[in-house]
Amino acid sequence: MSARFVTGGGPRPEDGGSSRTSTLSRWNTIKRSPKNGRPFAASLTLAFALTALMTTLVLVAVLANVWGAQFRAYTRQNMQSIADSTAASISEAYAESGDLDEAAVSAASGTSALSPDIVVQVLDATGDVLYDDTWAHPLTSSRVPDSQRVPAVAPTAQEDLVTSKIEDPSGRVVGTVRIWAFGSEALLTKVDAAFQTNSYGAIAGAAAIALVLACVIGYFVSRGMAAPVQRITSTARQIRNGDLTARTGVSGTDELGQLGETFDDMATTIERDLKLEHRLTGDVAHELRTPLMAMQATVEAMQDGVLPADDEHLEVVASEVRRLSRLIDAMLKLSRLENGTTELKVERTDLVYLVKSLVSSQHQLFHEKGLHLRFVDESVHGELYADVDPDLIREAIVNLMSNAMRYTNADGWVKVSLRPERSDVLISVQDTGIGIAKEDIPQTFARFWRSDVSRERVSGGLGVGLAITKEIVDRHNGTILVESELGRGTTFTLRIPQRRARREQDK
Repeated sequence: MSARFVTGGGPRPEDGGSSRTSTLSRWNTIKRSPKNGRPFAASLTLAFALTALMTTLVLVAVLANVWGAQFRAYTRQNMQSIADSTAASISEAYAESGDLDEAAVSAASGTSALSPDIVVQVLDATGDVLYDDTWAHPLTSSRVPDSQRVPAVAPTAQEDLVTSKIEDPSGRVVGTVRIWAFGSEALLTKVDAAFQTNSYGAIAGAAAIALVLACVIGYFVSRGMAAPVQRITSTARQIRNGDLTARTGVSGTDELGQLGETFDDMATTIERDLKLEHRLTGDVAHELRTPLMAMQATVEAMQDGVLPADDEHLEVVASEVRRLSRLIDAMLKLSRLENGTTELKVERTDLVYLVKSLVSSQHQLFHEKGLHLRFVDESVHGELYADVDPDLIREAIVNLMSNAMRYTNADGWVKVSLRPERSDVLISVQDTGIGIAKEDIPQTFARFWRSDVSRERVSGGLGVGLAITKEIVDRHNGTILVESELGRGTTFTLRIPQRRARREQDK
């Protein structure tokens, strides 16, 4: 099914509906299934194949230019060596016999025998051809009679042949040796040309093998990479459809493993938050229903004449109204702290004096509850200053002390202590109360949260005091440490930095 969110979209006139704008709106919780496209594994395999193909093409292009040029230079150097060797042999024979024609035929014929694919010409100083092995070349039809000898036509381009000078003993140039490849415009014999062709064939074969290997490796690599992505996608779809217990199970030290672990952590957080949201809804309803039901019952009883409308029963209604008012005020204060709309009035404050005076003012209240309250100053000089909002810090400590008083049995102890630690101030509120279960500690600062043990007690606060305390400490860039043991008591420790950045104070 498709999912659409439409507001103000009325039926079209051509569909038989009115052209007047409608207030109809739709929303569907079922999301559209993703469109079918190319799988990630196929895309990655194709990318590997294209990369291998491009690498091969670049390699072939480079070899065709660089290696081809180097190979031609190599064959030219070989031809030049043959020409120089032939010219030197003719020079030696000429020096001994004094007959250039005989010397040319004797030395050049030996060179011609090296390969049937090269042409050797010997010219005298005037340019007349003294020897041309095409006259007796095995690739010609027959030996040409001397009267019909026609010299082979040498290539016109200088890069297609090599020459070497023939010198007499005095160093005078008496002739020239010219060599080129028979039937080729380049200095490549058939053996050289075959070697070059085979080399290109080998390169093409290696390129084809590399391309196939790249596709195979790309396929397996892409499958390995796509598997965790598909698991994450499948898990996300399950969570979207309401299965909050679904997890990917993907882990590892690479990016995909970290993505899977982060995704599972996120899913766990979402599941926990939704459970807390459901619990919060029930708690808020319970907190509001209790005073409302008490007021309703009292008012109805007075209306029916069961109870007199005197000051005593009106006070019951008034007390419940005040309880609701306190609850709403606490929720508004918490909301403002969370939204950052509460202005922080930071000033340099002696926390020893603040906490000590606060404990003194609360001492009588604790005494009436049958509890022992004491203050422990662990500062060095009886003074400990910090940049704080004194009213908010006082409220945070009062919340902790009220919480300790509420869940500590008669004749129990509540100790408020203060001490410095490096650049921080630590304020602790320790009690000998009922304690908090280990699994419940992470939820301590949630709105309206109370452990199952504390819910059994008749006394109970509004359920937002600790949440407000946490927001106050967060606004001061501090932290809260909770240590508790069931039946032994609980310790809340506020860690507040003594110094606050100037730009944060100016906000």
